[in-house]
Amino acid sequence: MSGILKHKALIWFAIISLGTTFTSCDTISETGEDKVAKVLTISGNTQGTTYTIIIIDNNGEIKKSEIDEELSNFDLSLSTYIDESVISKINNSNSSIVISDPFGFFKPCYIESQHIYNLTNGKFDPSVFPLVEGWGFMNDLETPLEQSQIDSILKFVSFEKGLHHSVNFQDNKIHFSKSNANFKIDFNAIAQGLSVDVIYDFIQKKGCKNFYVEIGGELKVKGHNKHGTSWNIGVDTPIANLRTRERDTIIHISNKAIATSGNYRKFYIKDGIKYSHTLNPSTGKPVTHSLLSATVIASKCSTADGYATTFMVLGVKESLRFVKEHPEEQLAVYLLYANEEGEIKYAMSDGFSKYLE
Repeated sequence: MSGILKHKALIWFAIISLGTTFTSCDTISETGEDKVAKVLTISGNTQGTTYTIIIIDNNGEIKKSEIDEELSNFDLSLSTYIDESVISKINNSNSSIVISDPFGFFKPCYIESQHIYNLTNGKFDPSVFPLVEGWGFMNDLETPLEQSQIDSILKFVSFEKGLHHSVNFQDNKIHFSKSNANFKIDFNAIAQGLSVDVIYDFIQKKGCKNFYVEIGGELKVKGHNKHGTSWNIGVDTPIANLRTRERDTIIHISNKAIATSGNYRKFYIKDGIKYSHTLNPSTGKPVTHSLLSATVIASKCSTADGYATTFMVLGVKESLRFVKEHPEEQLAVYLLYANEEGEIKYAMSDGFSKYLE
């Protein structure tokens, strides 16, 4: 969590090309001939939010119960709100623990988090969980921290392997140790994206070739929509208390993932001071720059999710610089920020324009 408790759906995503009815059959052209394609929508609740799956295919039978079971198993690995989850048991251990992860979601989440942490010099840091709790963001409290409290917590906040913790994955078990019982991790800023990837892979293995998976605003699509074209994802910016509202746009993607992070709705004001949910893991304090939201396109939704969170810490210039300097990550980013007059402006990486209408 790049230093943040992640709040999703900060940019509104809408399926522009599918209309409002997804349960009927429609026609889709693949090779110049019209074919009848079954359009199936599955929706439900998970991770404190909602999910929507749209499948446009002649092949593959997907049941809602199967999706719910996959998501339930996912939570048993990575939900900090479930006492019996793998991550909760690790957080509640005092020093060392050897634990099984029967569904295997902790390991890939940890490995990618460590990768992003290293590449961003710690701007993405899942170990900020104690700071998130201290600022009151876990329980919707308004509890600003004093500098002395921040300094005390920062002593055991760092996801650098070997500093406060170590982990080994052996024989389908997690061997986790930490030097301070207060060291805790929260993959909230990347796990939801990973859950999208998990459901995407599940549906793909069922033989489906054209579908859409969205959980809490994070999404990944495959193939094309019912019209035989790329999926059209509408991006809206309903930002309160700003004078103008600019840049409603449409993103055209196929076989890609999108994730968005933002802080313009999730904050509290105490004694006249605004405290954003986006925390800088270096300072332990909420960020104060003008970036309102970051939308990232990547091959995996976990990657897009993790970097969208990171860019909210880095700000506009540093985010664009990072994308340019790390082409191996294959990221495209679209940033919305407020100028001094309160107007909404946008900036994007070189690779993003090809996705716009």
